[in-house]
Amino acid sequence: MAVAVSMQDSTTTGSGYRKNLLLIGIFFFIFGFISWINGTLIPYLKIACELEEWQAYLVTFAFYISYTAMAIPASRLLQQTGMIRGMSAGLYIMAAGCLLFVPAALTRSYGLFLTGLFLTGGGLTLLQTAVNPYVTLLGPAESAARRISIMGICNKVAGILAPLIMGSIILKNSGGLISELAQMNEVQKKLRLDELAHDVILPYCILTAILVLVAILLRFAHLPDIKPAAPETAVTAPLTGSMRFLPGFTAIFFAVGAEVLAGDTIGNYGLYHGISLDIAKNFTSYALFCMMVGYIAGVWAIPRYVSQQKAFYASTWLGLMLTVLVILLPAKASIAGVALLGLANAMLWPAIWPQALKGLEGKALARGSAVLIMGIAGGALMPLLYGWLATVFNNQYAYCILIPAYGFLVYYSNAGKKQAK
Repeated sequence: MAVAVSMQDSTTTGSGYRKNLLLIGIFFFIFGFISWINGTLIPYLKIACELEEWQAYLVTFAFYISYTAMAIPASRLLQQTGMIRGMSAGLYIMAAGCLLFVPAALTRSYGLFLTGLFLTGGGLTLLQTAVNPYVTLLGPAESAARRISIMGICNKVAGILAPLIMGSIILKNSGGLISELAQMNEVQKKLRLDELAHDVILPYCILTAILVLVAILLRFAHLPDIKPAAPETAVTAPLTGSMRFLPGFTAIFFAVGAEVLAGDTIGNYGLYHGISLDIAKNFTSYALFCMMVGYIAGVWAIPRYVSQQKAFYASTWLGLMLTVLVILLPAKASIAGVALLGLANAMLWPAIWPQALKGLEGKALARGSAVLIMGIAGGALMPLLYGWLATVFNNQYAYCILIPAYGFLVYYSNAGKKQAK
């Protein structure tokens, strides 16, 4: 995420400031909608492509591992194209990934679905490489978490809507689908699964058209000038400006992993406890609703009533305690605990970025931002490990993977709180 910032003062106050936040908020809405469809795709593709439990979580792996693969190439591309053209390129790449769902659905090829998800995630990487430092540096550092929280609200509103909309299309009338398939012969089953796979074609064609339209309209938006760092500084920048950088990378890894794990596993977790697919397909929206509540609380309270460091520290402890309850409580209460993890996760990402980048300047900031984005690989690896643990033990005990994650985040947030004094 290599950027050096050059802005006019008008972008940090008044109508220009609000206009810029609105434009970026629209982008975050699109990003959130694309990202949180995964929670619906996991049970959908598990049925349509006849997958094992751990194989279904290759959906999140393919989508989020692209952040690691594309973070440095994305920063280099932005050096050549500039921020606005780079954002447009990211939208076009996302559109290509969505379009690939058409042949994937026609052939019921899980490999093509995963390739489309990887492309979509790669385009999103390019967009976030441009946007995240922009939001962080748009105003005073002490309110950076508040601005990122505003973007998070846009993102999570889309995340709430995505499973509801997509679930109503690709998993419509799905209450008895699993039992119906079990009673069919091989020919009937193949025809029904082909029909199910084809349901994804229309919504992804619409998504493709929307992404292309936004990419075109973006060229006419008058965003402030954010200039990428020179190629040689972005690639070779040292990371010696802050002792908190490497722990910050690890914190991003665990925070994103915890967020994705809660949002994208809760649907299958409901199925594990015997909840109907017609109901469980909406559980991702519940987790995202809890996260949105956390974001709104952050926007309202930070820094007016509580510092972002204290909010961060409290959130990590809440996540740790909820994880223990998820593992110990009975079915419905445990599912509610997974949804409530969204509340704990809301303030992790917004608080980690300013803390991890504090003290980094110039070359170190350029290189450091790109490597932080690579920490999003936590969203690829932790759900996949959860799927493996669910196969070895069960879906409930598999949430123990979150204990070391939140444990590290407690340590990291406490270190930041002490240094802020």
